[in-house]
Amino acid sequence: MKRIMMVLAIFALLLGGVNYAAADVKIGYIDLQKVLNESDSGKVAKEKIAKKVKEYEVQIDRQQEDLKKAKEELEKQALLLSEEARSRKQREYQQKLKELQRFTKDVRDELRMKDNDYTRKILDEIIKVVEKFGAEKGYTAIFEKNESSLVYADEKIDLTDQVIKRYNQSMKK
Repeated sequence: MKRIMMVLAIFALLLGGVNYAAADVKIGYIDLQKVLNESDSGKVAKEKIAKKVKEYEVQIDRQQEDLKKAKEELEKQALLLSEEARSRKQREYQQKLKELQRFTKDVRDELRMKDNDYTRKILDEIIKVVEKFGAEKGYTAIFEKNESSLVYADEKIDLTDQVIKRYNQSMKK
């Protein structure tokens, strides 16, 4: 639905309206994913996420090693333990396994939320830069390359690198 509305808006701008027929229509597009990946803020956010991932990997590796040792101990002692003791050890092992699975899921959820938060914050800032850039340069419309159903556009109207440059400058202020 969003894409259909975007296409209709493009046609309305290009084909309809007497006001736009007389005026110069200036259109451009940006690749938001490229801005996210190549802007200074995007790189910093990626580094923060990567650092968190490494921290959690150490914790998960430690828990997996503990779990492996517990399983090996259970297997070694299985024949020597009473039925009750063996059952208790198996429950302890199962509990550790559940804790590891829960911790791993929580870590994934936390990292996904942090990534979404960083992305949302950066996108909000980028939109402000694009709006200001578009107004200053006299653009009629600036579209997002991947979300606007843009089937073809000449690279001459690609504003992505200019937006990255402006965004990086605005973040240094």
